[in-house]
Amino acid sequence: MVKLINFIIIMITASLTYGCSNTRFVYPEPEISIENLKQTVHYLSNMTPPRNYMNSESLERAANYISQRFIECGLTPERQKFEVSGHIYENVIASVGPKEGMRIIVGAHYDVCGDQPGADDNASAIAGLLEVARFAKKHETELPYRVDFVAYTLEEPPFFGTMNMGSYVHAESLHRNNIKVQGMICMEMIGFFTDRKNSQRFPLFLMRLFYPTTGNFIAVVGNYASSSLIKQVSQHLKATSISVETLKAPSILPGVDFSDHRNYWRFGYDAVMITDTAFYRNPNYHKHSDTMDTLNFEKMKEVVKGICWSLLNMK
Repeated sequence: MVKLINFIIIMITASLTYGCSNTRFVYPEPEISIENLKQTVHYLSNMTPPRNYMNSESLERAANYISQRFIECGLTPERQKFEVSGHIYENVIASVGPKEGMRIIVGAHYDVCGDQPGADDNASAIAGLLEVARFAKKHETELPYRVDFVAYTLEEPPFFGTMNMGSYVHAESLHRNNIKVQGMICMEMIGFFTDRKNSQRFPLFLMRLFYPTTGNFIAVVGNYASSSLIKQVSQHLKATSISVETLKAPSILPGVDFSDHRNYWRFGYDAVMITDTAFYRNPNYHKHSDTMDTLNFEKMKEVVKGICWSLLNMK
């Protein structure tokens, strides 16, 4: 156990040692709409019954809403249908950029755990996904790669960690069809920030030596194989006004693989998670109190802006 802890600490330390780059990047001012972010979070988090796996009609309404918003952005969404326990579930996919060649995947899940609103988890990320898609369509000719925007279902329990996750279905389909992926960006809870002291917790107490204990930053999390992607995404997020922390660690560290990016790792793709750290910060995680009024939409806007810039400058 001591060797394991030492290894994790070394990996964490390594994640903090990225050097600065002198490369000139493209940073157009994205027209990120806070009103759009609020509209999506409001619609999804006020849906009744909640959009969990037992309420197929609510999941269908959520998928239809996401599809319609893609269409309003000028995109043509598709549905990736799959069956679990006799029920049909759907990922919603829309693409921009070059038709052929390497792809970037940007994804977020739209289902919730149990009977709760899920404003942060994960309406916040779906709202961000839609705004990034809108930006990408406007800058389509500048994108170096094709970008696939994917809204997943069945990320939450009881399907988390199984082959029934919507993201597993999508990642496996890419692998099966020999699709080349430059990297995957997973948006997982991007709306909860607080300036309260000692509001940020960690899976290991010693991480307090390396990271802020106030939960007002966004985190870019990945495994060792995704080091380059962590560096690229974090440096563009750091060009915004939000504080950014990075973590490169093995999935044995609790929380590192707690979202849809885990399934892309399984098929050998580089992938990172952009997160407000979920239950390590947000006291409303998987509770009825995960409501829209707890979110910071100004900081969400900055997170979305950084992801937009990442897509334009991906190498």
